[in-house]
Amino acid sequence: MAGNKEKDPISGAETTGHEWDGLKELNIPAPRWWLWVFLITIIWAVGYWVLYPAWPTLTGNTKGAKEWTQHRELQEKQALIAERQQKYLEQFRKVKLEDITKNREIYEFARAGGAAAFKEHCAACHGTGAAGSKGYPNLNDDDWLWGGTLAEIYTTLKTGIRSDHPDTHFAQMPAFGRDGLLKPSEVRDVVEFVQKLHEGGKAEQTPSYLNGKTIYTAQCAACHGEQGQGDRSKGAPKLNDAIWLYGNDKASIIETITNARNGVMPTWENRLSDDTLRQLTIYIHSLGGGE
Repeated sequence: MAGNKEKDPISGAETTGHEWDGLKELNIPAPRWWLWVFLITIIWAVGYWVLYPAWPTLTGNTKGAKEWTQHRELQEKQALIAERQQKYLEQFRKVKLEDITKNREIYEFARAGGAAAFKEHCAACHGTGAAGSKGYPNLNDDDWLWGGTLAEIYTTLKTGIRSDHPDTHFAQMPAFGRDGLLKPSEVRDVVEFVQKLHEGGKAEQTPSYLNGKTIYTAQCAACHGEQGQGDRSKGAPKLNDAIWLYGNDKASIIETITNARNGVMPTWENRLSDDTLRQLTIYIHSLGGGE
């Protein structure tokens, strides 16, 4: 190919003798700046091999002069974060729960900590946005089985609901159908009455509605109230609004009355620190439904 070399008439550069479809390759060396960059990257690579873990070995890889690892870097960053948090924690611990909202910095610190704890421990049931789902309460609305004040939320988190904590919130609704307390027809009559509670005004006085009202007054009003207003001291939900934990369609209410619903929330007292419980309380209260 050397015998085919010639001068390019436009650039004046010598060709290499290589030609493809009439295109001739010019014998032009790489730019000087490119060569310097190439050499620098080689030097940088050698330095990296020396300083950081790089070469594979039979037992893993070389440690490098700096003995750097991802785990060590993570530990150092976590230690730095913990150090920064400590000054806020010291202030946080001195402030009463009900007074935290008065200190903007401490409040935001507590809310951020609570948000992180919520995603790790609570989101699996209540959802990442705390909107809940069937059987798991929505924490953004105004319906609270055991109260939505800071103190009440804290107590619920601490003791749980139907948990193994000695002071747990506990309420149990009878399985009226399964235990034979009501006949299927009576259950359906109660459902007709209950479904009318949240509509307001006067419902059509059908025989089944009137029978359902009579049964409701005798069997349900002691906990849920004459007007279905609920009773937080007993953990009895409202029945006169549109917020229903298991659904307010006819089939769902029949299932609830027939077999009862007794969900469980664990106690977090021995699983989370009191700092975390207080931060969770602040976060949940801030979602919009807190009172």
